[in-house]
Amino acid sequence: MGLVDECAAVRAGEGDPRALVGEFRRAIVLVPVVRGGLLSAVYGGIRWLHAFTDESALARFLLTQGAPPEAGQEYAAVRGARLLDVVIPGHAEEPCGVALDVADPDRSVFFPPVTGVVPDEAAVDRTTGDAPPGPHPRRHDQEGTVEAP
Repeated sequence: MGLVDECAAVRAGEGDPRALVGEFRRAIVLVPVVRGGLLSAVYGGIRWLHAFTDESALARFLLTQGAPPEAGQEYAAVRGARLLDVVIPGHAEEPCGVALDVADPDRSVFFPPVTGVVPDEAAVDRTTGDAPPGPHPRRHDQEGTVEAP
């Protein structure tokens, strides 16, 4: 099953969330690049990197942001595992996750910064090791982007 199908199965209550994380890790997703960083937004105290399954999903998002239909958007094609294992642990000051296909209410899926999704050092629910549970300092810029690796 591909990423889009796995997302649909989990949203319908029929899929396996662990299989969904595995599909996301294997998939190439599109991440908008703005001012040299990866587009993100803060919601609920978490910085969410925007990622899209294809150019159509990215275009729908851009329309919701008021971009004209003919406007282009620079993006990086990134394997999901790189976002979860490299970008998130290394480039955010606050907890950071991935919001996939956010312009599509029936397709959107969130990958929160918890154990089993991101490395333990980036997980807000970590309980092992010397570090206390919860978020820890990481860096980000103030413009709504996370530095690209």
